[in-house]
Amino acid sequence: MRFAVAFMLLAAGVVAAPAQTYPARPVRVIVPFPPGGPTDVLARLVAQKLSEQTGKQFYVENLAAAGGNVGTARVAQAAPDGHTLLVTGGNHTNNAYLYSHLPYDPIKDFQPITLATVQAIVLTVNPSVPAQSVKELVELIRNNSGKYSYAAPPAGTPPHLVGELFKLSLKLDLVFVPFNGGGPAVQATVAGHTPISFGAMTPAVPLVKDGKLRALAVTSKTRTRALPEVPTMQEAGFPDVEGTTWTAVAAPAGTPKEIVAQLNRAIVEILAQPDMKSKLAALGAEPVASSPEQCGEFFRAEMAKWSKVIKAAGIQPH
Repeated sequence: MRFAVAFMLLAAGVVAAPAQTYPARPVRVIVPFPPGGPTDVLARLVAQKLSEQTGKQFYVENLAAAGGNVGTARVAQAAPDGHTLLVTGGNHTNNAYLYSHLPYDPIKDFQPITLATVQAIVLTVNPSVPAQSVKELVELIRNNSGKYSYAAPPAGTPPHLVGELFKLSLKLDLVFVPFNGGGPAVQATVAGHTPISFGAMTPAVPLVKDGKLRALAVTSKTRTRALPEVPTMQEAGFPDVEGTTWTAVAAPAGTPKEIVAQLNRAIVEILAQPDMKSKLAALGAEPVASSPEQCGEFFRAEMAKWSKVIKAAGIQPH
């Protein structure tokens, strides 16, 4: 009996040890996208705060290739000890349907830590477009079959998929014009080359405020602080057109629960800090700070929703 009790205490000590000593060395935070985008900015803000909290370095490494697959796979293959983390976005769940082969499973190979933020996608038009509302834009497109096109980042990105959802749900003859990022896409709409745009808030908001773009609606469930006067798609009369860009933090599957809980508590606290809220608001992002379980549920819901849009839009896997 004494041996059994001693063994149980030893086992409990082994389980508790990771959280007590974590982090034991610098933590690598992989962003599978180029520097400067919303995911990268969030990762750097959170990494800096975690470094200050723990006294250990959390450093960001951008591994941008193959639509995010290279960096994501690197995390999936890393030791599950909390010293390699992933900060990712919509490609994490969408790529399962956009690539014929993934070197990882977006659900089984990862331990969610938190859904950190959501960022509305904004429907904008060039000021020369006569539509002053989404209803007027829909009528304009229907009365001019084949004439209108919309700009968005590359195929399979959240803004593109929201654009396709808009097109499919309303049976519109609307041509998708891909650009290599959100900035170039909205600039094409400013120039009038592509009169409509679906894009992330970060590049669009300054152009809307300067009058170079007209924002007709945001595709989030609620209005955004960055453009509080712009209605949601639901308020505009189109409740089925809903979707966001988002950022989440995850670790390799098998990461000890104690470390996951420790990271979740720390990041939730960081996202609640006033200076973080103001920095996120400037990006057009809203803090979510979910539990690991809620983050996992969100991943599965996103996969179920957007796989249908990808199939209906005829987007072929690479």
